[in-house]
Amino acid sequence: MKSVVHDSARQFARAIIMPNLKPPVTTVEMALSYRSEILQCLGEGYNFDPLMTLYLTDNTSKDDILAVSLNEHLHGIKYYPAGATTNSDMGVTDIELVYPVLEKMAELGVPLLIHGEVTNPEVDSFDREQVFIDRVLTPLVDRFSDLKLVIEHITTQEAVQFVLQSSDNVAATITPHHLMFNRNSLFSKGLRPHYYCLPVLKREHHRHAVLEAATSGHPRFFLGTDSAPHARTEKESHCGCAGIYSAHSAMEFYAEVFEESGSLDKLEQFASINGARFYGLPENLDTITLIKQAWEIPTSLPFAENEVVPMMAGEVLRWKLIHL
Repeated sequence: MKSVVHDSARQFARAIIMPNLKPPVTTVEMALSYRSEILQCLGEGYNFDPLMTLYLTDNTSKDDILAVSLNEHLHGIKYYPAGATTNSDMGVTDIELVYPVLEKMAELGVPLLIHGEVTNPEVDSFDREQVFIDRVLTPLVDRFSDLKLVIEHITTQEAVQFVLQSSDNVAATITPHHLMFNRNSLFSKGLRPHYYCLPVLKREHHRHAVLEAATSGHPRFFLGTDSAPHARTEKESHCGCAGIYSAHSAMEFYAEVFEESGSLDKLEQFASINGARFYGLPENLDTITLIKQAWEIPTSLPFAENEVVPMMAGEVLRWKLIHL
């Protein structure tokens, strides 16, 4: 945390903090302790608000949801299908088991943040999001129409269409890597472990659909980096971890994407306004400045006793974040 938290605080004034730690963050007390650790690591001089979440398990109770709704630092519950991604083994084994909890969330206005993939080994890895929408998400929205949902890090045309066809209670976040790369990047001139993430990168027509959604100005698509740092040794191994570390240069990546699509005028809404409004938060008054300046991303960054390889390591970006 000490190695990477300053990158996020330099780029953003606040962030939704994921709870898939070891052990997972399952109570308000654990979330507040984690928040204190983040702020302690940052030290003085940063205006950064960690927006905490709880990890939904089969044992999450209605009392847990009530406690979240009453705490100003808690902003949602994260749903990981068991085994879907990093540190998700304690996730929900069957969505129907938590229906009473979801009903309480809908009643109290607590958002559900979703990792939208099925884990059935018979489903192709590139189809897990689409199948999740059909088998889990559609029945869920039909049953709990008042529940606020954020489908995190969407990757497919089907996910875009689902959000567009849903009520104002359904939104989605979009990462820089799913905007910039398709699944060919995983295999360009060899196996590229630093492009491996979950949900996995998809075909070009899916990337294009997600790009159109992000740059459209639609109020229910907004920034979510899903930045996931892993030590180089854990990425470049016989069973490499899933995750792309984008926090180091996140706003520069988004600026590049929006400029290339002729939509720079939509970047502020996507990055700073849509998410705040969906979560019922005030818009930030502070600003950052991006200038048109070519610079090279470091090939690696310090990461405790190891190193982390950032997204697009060694490549040149055309935008640079500066602090005036």
